[in-house]
Amino acid sequence: MILRWFGRKKPEEEARPEEKREEEKATEPAPAPEPAPAIPEVVTEAQPVEELPPPPAVETPPPPPVAPEPEAPAEEAFLPEHRPAAEPAKVEETPKKGWLARLKEGLSKSSSKLTDGITGIFTKRKLDDEALEELEELLITADLGPVTAAKLTAELARTRFGKEVSPDEVKRTLAGEVAKIVGPVAQPLTIDMTLKPHVILVVGVNGTGKTTTIGKLARQFREEGKTVMLAAGDTFRAAAVSQLKIWGERTGCPVVARDTGADAAGLAYDAYEQARRQGVDVLMIDTAGRLQNKAGLMDELRKVVRVIKKIDEAAPHTTLLTLDATTGQNAHSQVEVFRDMVNVSGLILTKLDGSARGGVLVALAEKFKLPVHAIGIGEGVHDLRPFDADTFAKSLMGLES
Repeated sequence: MILRWFGRKKPEEEARPEEKREEEKATEPAPAPEPAPAIPEVVTEAQPVEELPPPPAVETPPPPPVAPEPEAPAEEAFLPEHRPAAEPAKVEETPKKGWLARLKEGLSKSSSKLTDGITGIFTKRKLDDEALEELEELLITADLGPVTAAKLTAELARTRFGKEVSPDEVKRTLAGEVAKIVGPVAQPLTIDMTLKPHVILVVGVNGTGKTTTIGKLARQFREEGKTVMLAAGDTFRAAAVSQLKIWGERTGCPVVARDTGADAAGLAYDAYEQARRQGVDVLMIDTAGRLQNKAGLMDELRKVVRVIKKIDEAAPHTTLLTLDATTGQNAHSQVEVFRDMVNVSGLILTKLDGSARGGVLVALAEKFKLPVHAIGIGEGVHDLRPFDADTFAKSLMGLES
């Protein structure tokens, strides 16, 4: 009995093969779901792919190889012809638009503030004390300064007080008075051709456009037939030296330069000697931008002047201070400091197109009486022009020529 008991299988073991069979049966239907219907579905999806053969009739592959061959040589042959053609085209556009139109456009931010304010004050209104006070405040906010503003309103009151005036009358009266103030300082930059060279030292704080102004002046002098040499005296910034070299290449002017950190005064001396030996008409010396309140930097600028005077006591023959019109009243302190340090002989105002502070030029003319040789209204090489008092005054007030 015992043997029979051990020989018999346990009910659990007997059930296992049946379960296995049931599992196998259950697993068998799994592969069965991969029927042939899936294939026909793929075939039906493949049918639209067969419709792709017609598009090859577009034959896009042949054109690409043919197109690049003519395009590459065409561009190479066309570019050199296109570049010189583009330059005269730009030059022609400048005179067509007119300097007055471009100046008026550049001063639009300044003039709109004044003209809109004047229109708001004097629309169907008599010129009384209240109107004069509002006008004076408007002129001050336009950076003409309190002294100039008081002078302009006093003149307007003398001729129009108690009368009903139109905005146009006020603008024309103010433009005439502004022209009287800036007229005496509107002096062109003249070159003494007997000096060989006429030395121009360009100074100013950082970001006023000294190097760009030098490049533009160099081009003007070259167009007048003068020989010009440039000295990269801003030895503190490698970018300034590179920028001046680029201008030298554009204008055909030799550039005297040294490594970054070199002695600026020694460079100026060597450039002056070289210009004398070669009989150059104009030598323009760039200087490092410096803040007018930094005594150490200003001392270095004095050193440049002292070294130049060892060759010619009258040198530099012209000292130009470049002023950024966007600085507004801060320009006054710059003029005061640089004038006392290096005897500034003339001003150049840049970026008059980028601010609503064009009136600062009037305040500077009223206070310092320094010649204003040129004004800049853009980045173009022809956007630096001699300062014209009447044109400026009318543009500032938004009047036509």
